[in-house]
Amino acid sequence: MPLSAERKAWYYAKLTELLETKTKLLCVSVDNVGSKQMQLIRMSLRPTNATVLMGKNTMIRRILRDFMEKNPGHPFGCLLEKIQGNIGFVFTDGDLGECRKLLEENRVPAPARSGAVAPVDVVVPTGPTGCDPGQTSFFQVLQIATKISKGQIEITSEKQVITKGEKVGESEAALLQKLDIKPFSYGLTVEFIYDNGSIFSPDVLDITDDALKSFFLEGVGNVASLCLAINYPTLASVPHVVGNAFKLLVAVAVECENYSFEEAQPFKDYLENPEAFAAAAGPAGGGADGGAAEAEEEKKEEEEEEEIDMGGAMDMFGGGDEDY
Repeated sequence: MPLSAERKAWYYAKLTELLETKTKLLCVSVDNVGSKQMQLIRMSLRPTNATVLMGKNTMIRRILRDFMEKNPGHPFGCLLEKIQGNIGFVFTDGDLGECRKLLEENRVPAPARSGAVAPVDVVVPTGPTGCDPGQTSFFQVLQIATKISKGQIEITSEKQVITKGEKVGESEAALLQKLDIKPFSYGLTVEFIYDNGSIFSPDVLDITDDALKSFFLEGVGNVASLCLAINYPTLASVPHVVGNAFKLLVAVAVECENYSFEEAQPFKDYLENPEAFAAAAGPAGGGADGGAAEAEEEKKEEEEEEEIDMGGAMDMFGGGDEDY
């Protein structure tokens, strides 16, 4: 049924208003979504201040072209080539991830219908079917291994009967209906995301802040390793270079009886008389075991402090602090 002139005018004004006021949207596929399910989806999105707008593709393209004529160079122009198929828009100023989560929560199970394209693979599980032995030939047609148990047919091994992306056959649809299996679920499926002029896959919303931090730290570590290997100084590798140099100097000072410097002296003192450190920490630790643990902890803290305080490490060549 074609839209009336009043309805077309309202739709034109509504979409134009959303294009002018919103900067983010989800483009969704609405295949196999009923009117009642659509109503429930709209209600669930109300707290996020999101607006679901459906319409004919020809009308959407026309409104977009008119909008681009009035606003040349606007980022929404990239949507023109994406308007294909049975799609709609979910405009929002809120969190795109939250909107997608609400859409996924409002999916409903559905049976497999003959001729429909399967969105997922369907596997028939093992176990009793509730079918009488007279229907054994029905399972044999689909090459499903069965046996008779307690007066009913029982499937003995799993069998994939439908492959994703292929059309559902009549036999497969009838079998799943007999077994009361509803393998599919339908709802608004996000096709792509638009955010301030950028279009990207909905998989991007699965990336969390922790994942981004992990990727960044891994990249910095790789840069530091490469720079250390080729002796090329960068912000990522210089701290490691300085720290490694300090450790080498401490190792040289520890091995030399007549040479030391201020930052290396605590290490030499500890190696020469570790019992003194343990005895000094003993009363605070409440015993010999506690004193040893405290001494070990102090040693680690001193090492960390020496690595952080690089100012002292840089004076090792300046003279005046050395004790020959």
